[in-house]
Amino acid sequence: MGYSHLDHPCFNGEARHQYGRIHLPVAPECNIQCHFCNRKYDCVNESRPGVTSVVLSPWQALVYIKQYLKFNPRISTVGIAGPGDPMANPEETLETIRLIRTYHPELLFCLSTNGLQLLPYIETLKELGVSHVTLTLNAVDPAVGAQIYAWVRDGKVVYRGAEGAALLLERQLAAVAQLKQRGFIVKINTIVIPGINDGHIPEIAEKARKLKADIMNCIPLYPARGSRFEAMEAPSPQTMEYIRSQVEPRMPLMKHCARCRADAAGRIGTKMDPATQVFLREAAALPLYPEQHRPYVAVATMEGLLINRHLGEAEELSIYKVNGDTVELVQIRPTPKPGGGEERWRELSRIIGDCQALLVNGIGQTPRDILKKSGIKVYETEGLIAEAVLALANGKSVRSKASVTRCGFSCKGDGLGCG
Repeated sequence: MGYSHLDHPCFNGEARHQYGRIHLPVAPECNIQCHFCNRKYDCVNESRPGVTSVVLSPWQALVYIKQYLKFNPRISTVGIAGPGDPMANPEETLETIRLIRTYHPELLFCLSTNGLQLLPYIETLKELGVSHVTLTLNAVDPAVGAQIYAWVRDGKVVYRGAEGAALLLERQLAAVAQLKQRGFIVKINTIVIPGINDGHIPEIAEKARKLKADIMNCIPLYPARGSRFEAMEAPSPQTMEYIRSQVEPRMPLMKHCARCRADAAGRIGTKMDPATQVFLREAAALPLYPEQHRPYVAVATMEGLLINRHLGEAEELSIYKVNGDTVELVQIRPTPKPGGGEERWRELSRIIGDCQALLVNGIGQTPRDILKKSGIKVYETEGLIAEAVLALANGKSVRSKASVTRCGFSCKGDGLGCG
């Protein structure tokens, strides 16, 4: 039996007395830089968004949550809230959700995001069963946003000032509208920054109301050490009470926010149990992707005997496994067609997601980086397939090619031959 949307302790104040939440710190990268944010991973005594003791891989996160649920079964909700932005780390975020959804379909799933790169993934998130999304909206005027954000990075392009704030706002508003069309429950988080957006909060609330967001959360600034706003004073309780009184006629309010860390666990408002830090560190010490869950090796080969194809030219990959002292061909899998840039290689990482390694005769830097990020080890090598696969199985090194030609960062995978 699964939990209902009323059991989410952040979106329903009554649920927090009965149920807890667990945040999985699997998303270290961020695509914007806020003047109030300084992401430090090692301060266990600091409670604010963007902070975590460790960063986990999706498989480590699965091990961690299994262990934690034995310790505290009163958890209704799994959240991904950083320490960067979930959709700046889409492979890790989506893989984490897939894994935990497989083993714990009863849990609620939510994301906390700045919204910049959310729109392309909304349909996938819906298919994966994510029901709740929190989007941080600090300004609905680019002139105000320009005072909050140092830069906004869209792909490889960095925007600053009002231009960056305008791009972020455009993406945020489109994302909220699409989320509501697809049936998500949406919370708007707004950081109250004295002298910058504290007089602008009613406008944000009015925009959230028009977009049909479900609830709003006004969070007082935390002057994080090392951030541009570190010397700024946090808004007083009286200021926060006044601002919330302006918002409440427009939007339902969340009033029990604890400014949770990216690795928060348990009931909202309670101290993190020391056992949680033990579970986190034990999970982080594990292999990024346990080999027992990735039993196969993918090979780029022309005839099934030698490792002799460049990945970009391979229309298919041969999948092998070790059985005792022999190497067996499991199946042949087609590779994504040329074109599509980086998405070609993300799709390949999904196709061979059960493989611990890929053996190729040549590979460009872009696919190498994307596959590595997915936990797949890439070996540029040559010679007999059986020898290399057995070497991997026995923990031995796979010899490199005598002379390797690299394409470098120019290799995008959108040509007709080399990837």
